[in-house]
Amino acid sequence: MAGRYKAYPKYEDSGVEWIDSMPTHWSSVSVRWSAKLYAGGTPSKDVESYWEDGTVPWLNSGAVNQRIVTEPSTLITEAAFKNSSAKWIPKGALVMALAGQGKTKGMVASLAIRTTCNQSMAAVVPSELRSSRYLFWWLDSNYQNIRNMSGGDHRDGLNLELLGNIQCPKPSLPEQKQIAQFLDHETAKIDLLIAKQQALIALLQEKRQAVISHAVTKGLNPEARMKDSGVEWLGQVPEHWNVARLKYYCSVKGRIGFRGYTVEDLVDENEGALVIGAAEIGSAGEITLNSPQYITWKKYYESPEIMIEQGMVLFVQRGSVGKVAAVPSGLGFTTINPSIIVLRDLVINAPFLTYWLSGSAIQSLVELQTSSTAVPMISQEQVGNYWQVIPPQAEQLEIMNFLDLETVRMDRLILQAEDAITLMQERRTALISATVTGKIDVRDWTAPAAQKQTN
Repeated sequence: MAGRYKAYPKYEDSGVEWIDSMPTHWSSVSVRWSAKLYAGGTPSKDVESYWEDGTVPWLNSGAVNQRIVTEPSTLITEAAFKNSSAKWIPKGALVMALAGQGKTKGMVASLAIRTTCNQSMAAVVPSELRSSRYLFWWLDSNYQNIRNMSGGDHRDGLNLELLGNIQCPKPSLPEQKQIAQFLDHETAKIDLLIAKQQALIALLQEKRQAVISHAVTKGLNPEARMKDSGVEWLGQVPEHWNVARLKYYCSVKGRIGFRGYTVEDLVDENEGALVIGAAEIGSAGEITLNSPQYITWKKYYESPEIMIEQGMVLFVQRGSVGKVAAVPSGLGFTTINPSIIVLRDLVINAPFLTYWLSGSAIQSLVELQTSSTAVPMISQEQVGNYWQVIPPQAEQLEIMNFLDLETVRMDRLILQAEDAITLMQERRTALISATVTGKIDVRDWTAPAAQKQTN
């Protein structure tokens, strides 16, 4: 940051908890003295008419994910508004989630509309609405600090008193406006670059799946004679290939019934067998052990049919359904949790089967089968009934070798794009922090469009 932007001439101790120093001409203030704070309210869910044909905008906690709220979560009626503790919040103010699922707590958003909100959100209405974007960026940059005020990632909620105690650097009003305009402009540029990289990743993933699907359904010889597979969604396949249900070429096993396990069955590493679940299966077919679990030897030996070893294939049946991985060597004593199906006793090469199951043909079928379920899930029976193409062994090896090269190339491009996103997100975070704390001086900055007009 220091190489591109200049610093302020002089700094002094800030007196603000989350920063060490700030420009000498800045002051500081607690949020309670610079803004009006109040929570919202939720009309009774028992009165259905409150939620039908409404005209009053109303937000739930998830609305903060918009960052700039341009539309309400729903509309409530005037009667609902009058008979609840909901209050109007002016356009230009801020809202912060005091509680909420996952990462929602502590997130802040600017209002582009006049609205009301629920009781799990705080309205933050600065005495000078023109300074609200600066306050937004300050609160946004301290997201984790704010969460830590109420137990970090635990379920404890924030409250208005905690929010009011937050200290904030206070440049002059014109400087606050300048900082906000600078960050709005610069973060928008970074966000656009991130969006382009995300679009590239989606395109590469789509292409990866299509390349796999074509290779495992049509083969590598464009001159091969074709036949109707007899399966509508599969179409034509090479004439000398077989097509059959997967269950005739392997055993499909899962952890079910009394063979499930509880928290009491979990033990420390070296005291039991490794358990693989959906969280350990990566999108590119890799098995990663970031937070592994282990179960007692007694529970492990209770289910020999789901002990896994090299040469088997794992298929996610709950949650992120459809992810698939071939079991590598070196895992040791390992089993599965109920989110995984193991395909064993294979009459097909495990890597070929892995490619087949991860291709667009099967993945489209998985999406269709899980689209109408509240919790994404498919059964062992459904997986066993998937149609499977079976080329001769020599062709399976050819296809596997071809796809190993192609997928590594595309995975490398995907990884490069992901690394670029990480770097841009880190730069975005650093830029916001440096600007709102006065580490860089943007008082002379002008937007590029404004620069052109003055030349």
